[in-house]
Amino acid sequence: MLDRTKDISVSAQAWLDEFERTLGKPDPAALDRLFLPDSFWRDVLALSWNLQTLAGRDAITRELTTLAPKATPTSLKIAPNRAAPRWVTRAGTNNIEAIFNFETEVGRGSGIVRLVPDPSDGDRLKAWTLLTALDELKGFEEQLGTSRPRGQAYSSDFRGPNWLDLRNASRDYADRDSSVLVVGGGQAGLAIAARLKQLKVDTLIVDRETRIGDNWRKRYHALTLHNQVQVNHLPYMPFPPNWPTYIPKDKLANWFEAYVDAMELNFWTGTEFESGAYDGAKGRWTVTLRRADGSKRTMHPRHVVMATGVSGIANMPDIPTLDNFKGTLLHSSRYEDGENWTGKRALVIGTGNSGHDIAQDLCSSGAEVTLVQRSPTLVTNIEPSAQLAYATYNEGTLEDNDLIAASMPTPLAKKTHVMLTEQSKELDKELLDGLRSVGFKLDFGEAGTGWQFKYLTRGGGYYFNVGCSNLIVEGAIKLRQFSDIESFTAEGARMKDGATVPADLIVLSTGYKPQEYLVRKLFGDGIADRVGPVWGFGDGFELRNMYARTKQPGLWFIAGSLAQCRVNSKYLALQIKAIEEGILGRT
Repeated sequence: MLDRTKDISVSAQAWLDEFERTLGKPDPAALDRLFLPDSFWRDVLALSWNLQTLAGRDAITRELTTLAPKATPTSLKIAPNRAAPRWVTRAGTNNIEAIFNFETEVGRGSGIVRLVPDPSDGDRLKAWTLLTALDELKGFEEQLGTSRPRGQAYSSDFRGPNWLDLRNASRDYADRDSSVLVVGGGQAGLAIAARLKQLKVDTLIVDRETRIGDNWRKRYHALTLHNQVQVNHLPYMPFPPNWPTYIPKDKLANWFEAYVDAMELNFWTGTEFESGAYDGAKGRWTVTLRRADGSKRTMHPRHVVMATGVSGIANMPDIPTLDNFKGTLLHSSRYEDGENWTGKRALVIGTGNSGHDIAQDLCSSGAEVTLVQRSPTLVTNIEPSAQLAYATYNEGTLEDNDLIAASMPTPLAKKTHVMLTEQSKELDKELLDGLRSVGFKLDFGEAGTGWQFKYLTRGGGYYFNVGCSNLIVEGAIKLRQFSDIESFTAEGARMKDGATVPADLIVLSTGYKPQEYLVRKLFGDGIADRVGPVWGFGDGFELRNMYARTKQPGLWFIAGSLAQCRVNSKYLALQIKAIEEGILGRT
């Protein structure tokens, strides 16, 4: 029976002690007594070597009974240097949340257990959610802090290679291939390369842009990040404390450049990944790279990590009669600056973040803008509504908050986002009513799960309002529905009511194709069919083919926000290191 006057740390440790004893000789009946019937267990590599979520006490008990004897989890103790056990509310449920450490046969990990009194069993504390996540491999720990590498010692040979000589030789790959080839130099590529660097896995990043950071630098002029700085740090190097709340694109791009230098990451700019073929017998790839000077280099990495992001190949939909238009037609990925269109007329097709931001940038530059809506769109004010999802990051440490983020199983995350969406609808009521009054079609995500799950399932379909919605309500930016367009003409769009909307510029803010299109282009049908869909959930609780082994040995995917890449790059890097050291099989 729960004694609420008792130190909750003692109660949490008592549960961990009993859990550890039960895992020592797994007994399904004893395990059943530790979990609520509707509980969840998310394991991130620690016991299963997978990213997997189990729902329901029976499924959890069966899996633990199978996995615990192999992984031998021991030393489950409340983490002394993390947030102390505390009462919190997650997904609408009040619970004791405790962070703990543990060991397995091959590694050390961190976990979170959330305990809830079971009124049907005398208020006995039982697990509602459990996370077990691998942090490091024994014998292959990262060299950080007091374990930092010594570096070059003083030598009597003053003419020997210095640090710069060694860095240049490492980066040139004149006489070797990298073990890992990372395709894409945005936040995903930098995060996984930095993690692998600390694990002493030879890694090369290739990116087709001419300068590190250009994947942000070349985006439209007014762009800033839409979530706040405290959420967005890269691994090992947090942003300086004087940075603005919302980071401008060019500032972030320059930071990427500095990050590569400071973290000593090997990076080839102006390099196109042209193709890759896998040799299963040798366990390595043959890849063709085209360098900036037009030369080609063949490499044989054991791992290829696709870090091209959710925004890969631009989606250029086949819109009937659009080829009649004689003005300038751009995809949003090629749009740069509204100043080039002062005094001109523009149609922006698509009402996600990019479409709204581009329409606002054009309007602010003196263009006459019409925004064309293709489908209902989620709109929420950037403050405070869009930031509600990151509330935990406003307190506590980044390390704790990342673990909390990793610990929430998808069904409970969805429940949380339904609640946050309802809260934001109340906060944004005046704005949303104004949009409805001018004919803007709103939605709030599948089953009301809001913008976060729109991003996780389709990569877009929402707008964080930084002023464009107000301009639409005021009429400064005109609104049309795509369904009301009869056809496109040389001068613009002819509407079904007979009116013509003239345009000098049409911007297609129509998103990006799923990543499997790029896989098919670079690796062929066989590998693309073997891997299957990338991103989104399908029928499961984990993102498909992300941050984990795929059905194609040696092919990995990482994508998402800076926070997602920071958190999940650790787990992806640990899998690659485990394979390199023979701890984990390739499939």
